[in-house]
Amino acid sequence: MAAVDAVNSSTDTSSTATKNAASASASASLNYNDFLQLLIAQMKNQDPTDPMDASQQISQLASFSQVEQQIQTNSHLETVLQNQWISQASDYIGKEIMSADGKTTGTIKQVSVYTDGVIAETDAGDKILIQAGVTIAPAGTTIDTTATSSDSSSSDSSTSGS
Repeated sequence: MAAVDAVNSSTDTSSTATKNAASASASASLNYNDFLQLLIAQMKNQDPTDPMDASQQISQLASFSQVEQQIQTNSHLETVLQNQWISQASDYIGKEIMSADGKTTGTIKQVSVYTDGVIAETDAGDKILIQAGVTIAPAGTTIDTTATSSDSSSSDSSTSGS
C-alpha cells in the first residue's frame, strides 16, 4: 500500500511539474512576443531625424532572448529534479532513516514528493525531509545514533537503479 501511495504522489507531482514548466514557457513566450511588439512600435514611432541606434535594438533583443532561455532552462531543470525525486521515492520504502539532527529514526513506511523535496514518513508517523545530513540505510540495519558526522548526507548507495 505504501508503494502505491508513493506512486500516486509521484504521479500528481509529475503532472504539477509539467503544468508549471508549461506555464513558465508560455509566460516567457508571451513576454517575448510583447517585447517584439514594443520594439516594432518603437521603430514605427521613432523620430526620423534622430533614429534609434541599430546596435542598441540588437542588444535589447539579445538580452531579452537570454532571459527567455534562462526561464525555459530553469523550468526544465525543475522538471528533471522532480522526476529524479519521483524515481528515487519508491527505493526509500522499507529502509531505515535517521533525521539530520539524529533525534528521529525509524523504518520508512511512505514517501511523499513535493515541489521542494521528498518527505519520508516512518512507521511511527514521524515525517523527515530527505536532505543533506539525513542517513538512510538498508532495511533491517540499525543506525548508530551516537555516531554523527557532518558529511553523512546519505549512506544509501543503492538509490541509482535498485
